Amino acid sequence: MQVIRRLDLGYFVRPAAEVGGPEPRVEPVLAYLVRRPEGLLLFDTGIGGGEPETEAHYRPVRRPLPEALATAGVSLADIDLVVNCHLHFDHCGGNPLFAGTAVLVQAGELAAARRGGHTIDALVDFPGADYRELDGEAEVWPGVRVLPTPGHTEGHQSLLVDRPGGPVLLAGQAYDFASEYGQALLARQAAREGVAAPLPGYRPWLDRVAEQGPRRVLFAHDHAVWEPGE
Repeated sequence: MQVIRRLDLGYFVRPAAEVGGPEPRVEPVLAYLVRRPEGLLLFDTGIGGGEPETEAHYRPVRRPLPEALATAGVSLADIDLVVNCHLHFDHCGGNPLFAGTAVLVQAGELAAARRGGHTIDALVDFPGADYRELDGEAEVWPGVRVLPTPGHTEGHQSLLVDRPGGPVLLAGQAYDFASEYGQALLARQAAREGVAAPLPGYRPWLDRVAEQGPRRVLFAHDHAVWEPGE
């Protein structure tokens, strides 16, 4: 059986200064459980804690990862592989629960996290941490492929999962919202079709994603799902 299940791991409040508007914005924190013949993969692990300044700035409300997994009939011990889209505290917060479990991350992202000022340090190098560093695109399991999608961080990565109806892209925070992703795809289409400048730019990795033809794209901070027009 092949299943992708969304996990609700809470939310945080992004300050108005980061939103670029007059009000703050409440954003969900979503992870994804991928069940394949090879085992169970968890894409992102939720909101970490430990720094009062971060708590005060983002006011996170957490849903414990074991509780979220239990709704899918899964325990921490059932997870065979963890993939982080990047190592900010709201994506790798549950990593310390997976001592001895392989965690896939881009080498550049791990290096940035270890330099400091990138995330909550205790969430990165914890007892039993087992990072498997990637350098670009990689096939994780048959039909499951990591794609580099830099922008939010230089080491950001997404996960492409083959499905009977077409591939699904777990985009993490490659874009904050499904609408932003859709707008970027249209900017790419307009450029490729020769529409006169000025046009908005788009991230170069969209060319590689478009080659794969995902039928659904899911995000870390947006409940909305992008699907192509028919």
